[in-house]
Amino acid sequence: MTIRQLPDTLINQIAAGEVVERPASVVKELVENALDAGARRIDIDLEEGGARLIRIRDDGEGIAAGDLPLAIARHATSKITSLDDLESVSTLGFRGEALPSIASVSRFMLASRHVSSEHGAALQVDGGRVGDITPRNHPRGTTVEVRDLFFNVPARRKFMRAERTELGHIEEWLRSLALARPDVELRVSHNNKPTRRYRGDAMFASTERLTETLGAEFGGNTLRIDHSAAGLRLHGWIARPVYNRASADQQYLYVNGRGIRDRSVSHAIKQAYSDVLFHGRQPAYVLFLELDPRAVDVNVHPAKHEVRFRESRLIHDFVYRTLQEALADTRAGAAMDASVASPASMAGPSRWAMPQPDLALRIDELRSGYAALHGSRSDGPSSTGGDQPSQPDADEAVPPLGYAIAQLHGIYILAENREGLIVVDMHAAHERIGYEKLKTAHDSVGLRVQPLLVPQSIAVSERDADCAERESRTLALLGFDVSRAGVQSLLLRGVPALLAEGDVATLLRDVLADLREHGGSRRVTDARDGLLSTMACHAAVRAHRRLSIAEMNALLREMEATLRSGQCNHGRPTWAHFTLGDIDSWFLRGR
Repeated sequence: MTIRQLPDTLINQIAAGEVVERPASVVKELVENALDAGARRIDIDLEEGGARLIRIRDDGEGIAAGDLPLAIARHATSKITSLDDLESVSTLGFRGEALPSIASVSRFMLASRHVSSEHGAALQVDGGRVGDITPRNHPRGTTVEVRDLFFNVPARRKFMRAERTELGHIEEWLRSLALARPDVELRVSHNNKPTRRYRGDAMFASTERLTETLGAEFGGNTLRIDHSAAGLRLHGWIARPVYNRASADQQYLYVNGRGIRDRSVSHAIKQAYSDVLFHGRQPAYVLFLELDPRAVDVNVHPAKHEVRFRESRLIHDFVYRTLQEALADTRAGAAMDASVASPASMAGPSRWAMPQPDLALRIDELRSGYAALHGSRSDGPSSTGGDQPSQPDADEAVPPLGYAIAQLHGIYILAENREGLIVVDMHAAHERIGYEKLKTAHDSVGLRVQPLLVPQSIAVSERDADCAERESRTLALLGFDVSRAGVQSLLLRGVPALLAEGDVATLLRDVLADLREHGGSRRVTDARDGLLSTMACHAAVRAHRRLSIAEMNALLREMEATLRSGQCNHGRPTWAHFTLGDIDSWFLRGR
């Protein structure tokens, strides 16, 4: 078989197969070029979902007339000049492949005027055939027209979807960009009709952009994140557990401003939510990770969707711990009081915290705990069989969850605070309180190892055996006394005591898989927490248990002092709040 040199047109078309998946890929590459050129306004005109026309206009610095042919030449770029530049890329584009690849599979036109030029120029490319540079009246900036995408590659064109589908992919990518760049104005039209405008303003409040792109419900249910350590910074927003999704459609991750997908970071986020999210539901977030450009390789995917971190375990642990700590502060009532909602103020115990009863958290002890804290209150008998609380003085601080006034059907606690009505699922709330206390007690003594009477031989793959040998100290911290017995076998001599009755061989294999894939594992902790959650569920007060007013108030104070008490162990909400305005609207008051 004779070896031949491929023609440039075919080379570009092959490259287009990697860079240009669909019209949205073209929009991404061209808009990123505009941003790299310093654009502050970008107009995107589309026809037939981008299949007929994609036109991108920007007000960036522009391209000099003499550089237009280089702009559509392969591996020609203004963004890197050396290997050092490649190892610390800060621009969105850098390969010099996008424009020639796109031009090889479309009817392409590039027009521009450089900031230093008085006149503009244009260059036409038809299916890879380059025309001559011609004068063109053009404002400062660049216009790129891509018509009839894949007109000369019919096999690729057949894979394009319906117009609405292709447009949806473009709109989703632009939504992602709008979240990352609220300072840039984006105007979109489709089939000659304006469809979207993202107003750009350097002073534009990012929370407004959240609402504009993801809706008011997301914007009203977020926790602000901003944490720095070890040369890393993670900032942005995560949704409170009560706001969750059936799919991963509101998960946006950016590394040094570049929107990416990364399995390790996604795993860390999922782990952070594992103790507060309802089974099968997905968290929502907009997160920006910043680090030294030299610590991340952005040159691992043709379309730049993925990156590779030099210290992936460090990144995983940093993201997990940052979000896990933020979510731990989702206490019931936190949003009702600014001092409680502030992460800084919630680092210590709640100012309404009562002395901690023992782990069993018996309901009789709740009564005595409340009496110790509020002994000065005079409680008389009530029609519900409990005790009536005295009303707080006008100048006395009212706790976020207020004071109990009644119990509804033996299931819900009704309480009154300054804003309106609080409704609490008493079993769900008590279950979370007991669960958190069990975890705290168990964490204080660590994972105890239970030796096996007869060491167990476990068959594993060679790479898992290598991992076990390499991560022996980590496995010991997780409660496994394990050593390598052969090329594809391990010898297990001890296991985490709390999990000794389970399938420890499968658990160990899963832990090894996590260590290989993510550099860490929470399998043991999650399995332990599952058992503690079951114990807490059985110990919690059951439905239809009649509580006194004092007992109800004690439970409310415990909720305010307990981490993650906004959700039960299974991710269901433990409480709801109705303002007087909400209640007034039920009865049409004021209309």
